Amino acid sequence: MVKSNTLDVSTVQSLAGQVKGPVILPDDAAYDEARKVWNGMIDRYPALIVRPLDVSDVIAAVNFAREHDLLLSVRGGGHNVAGHATNDGGIVIDLAEMKQIEVDPAGRTVRVGGGATWGDVDAATQPHGLATPGGVYSRTGIAGLTLGGGYGWLRSTYGLSCDNLIAAEVVTADGRLVHASATENPDLLWGLRGGGGNFGIVTTFEFRLHPVGPDVMFVFVFHDGRGEDAMKRALRLYRDFSETAPDEANTIAALGQIPPDEHFPEELHRTPFAAFGGLYVGPVDEGEKVLRPLRDLGTPLLDFSGVMPYVEAQRAFDADYPDGLRYYWKSLNLTRLDEDAIERIVRHARQQPSPFSTTDLWHVGGAMKRVGPDESAFSGRDAAFLLSPEANWLDAADDEANLRWVRDFVADMAPFSDGSRYLNFAGFQEEGDDMIQASYGAQHARLQALKRQYDPGNLFRLNQNIKP
Repeated sequence: MVKSNTLDVSTVQSLAGQVKGPVILPDDAAYDEARKVWNGMIDRYPALIVRPLDVSDVIAAVNFAREHDLLLSVRGGGHNVAGHATNDGGIVIDLAEMKQIEVDPAGRTVRVGGGATWGDVDAATQPHGLATPGGVYSRTGIAGLTLGGGYGWLRSTYGLSCDNLIAAEVVTADGRLVHASATENPDLLWGLRGGGGNFGIVTTFEFRLHPVGPDVMFVFVFHDGRGEDAMKRALRLYRDFSETAPDEANTIAALGQIPPDEHFPEELHRTPFAAFGGLYVGPVDEGEKVLRPLRDLGTPLLDFSGVMPYVEAQRAFDADYPDGLRYYWKSLNLTRLDEDAIERIVRHARQQPSPFSTTDLWHVGGAMKRVGPDESAFSGRDAAFLLSPEANWLDAADDEANLRWVRDFVADMAPFSDGSRYLNFAGFQEEGDDMIQASYGAQHARLQALKRQYDPGNLFRLNQNIKP
């Protein structure tokens, strides 16, 4: 464990005197809880944790980190699978106290502090019948998801989270507050739309809002996946459905086992399944008809589908991702989902070591396809589907088996991909620069130039790092 004398007392006191928010040290009672992040695999001991109350606190903390050459982590929601929100021996700037939300219903925009979650945003915008694309888990932080892209329940209708970022306030490595918008530092706004946390700490995000809800048609159905043919049939249905689905339909397919927990009937525990999730943006009766094929693949094991408030649909997967479970997720952009690809996906999915894991397929289509490279740094829009094996398990003794399952799975799917990944689901980024360059593709050179401009010393390197 890192002790508080990693930095001498007077040095830490100098920072404490500059910030209004708390400075938490290893000997403090709050430290052990404050250092935890969502992924139970990540167990790190920073030298100090700062919780800014405002932008001036963030600036003071960034200057302190730079001047003392400290490893720097930025924590928004703390839900990054790779664990970038914390470190050993450095400083964590935790934005948990910066959750301010200002909705402009007439202008259809919302300004959000960097420590807010998507649940916070939905709670503020839905009373106005508005939403911006978030994820599929309400406790995910807005910051990491947006900066890395932002797949969610509205992507086909309104694009990714990053596509709806219209302005931001950013504290840069040299301690300046910089505004980014279409008219002010537009190059920086471009980089924030999918370029990760490489360019500074975003203290305020401004998003475009769209009419959604308050009620939506939501599909969450589990079909019998016993036998390879059953899973293959489900993936063929999903592929064919996606080819003609309207932009209002936002869907995902998953293969796995009914997890052995209290949310599912005991008699179905560990039963293989093929599941579909879908949210329709528009009239619920129309949504029921459009999404009906996903429910009609024989008699389902379980069907939680129905008309429900949008905020309830956004929380539908919350119970599946509890704090402290062990998580390792990777991804691959698939250029096709033909019979060979389906056969290989099913074969690997059926070998998952943990009943809590899933193999997820996200359709890449609709609005997210219509954003050009000059509008956003995010790459991967040319894919047909995003494949994401999610290893989720309980016991550290099972680490090796679960890591190997995901790594072997992704490696074996390489012939069906251009090699790029969705960098929010990139394991521990153990492939290094090659993976980053392959994932950003033609965008990488421009991102590298932007990195040299805003962070030439790579102070912000615990992220999907673009080396200057």
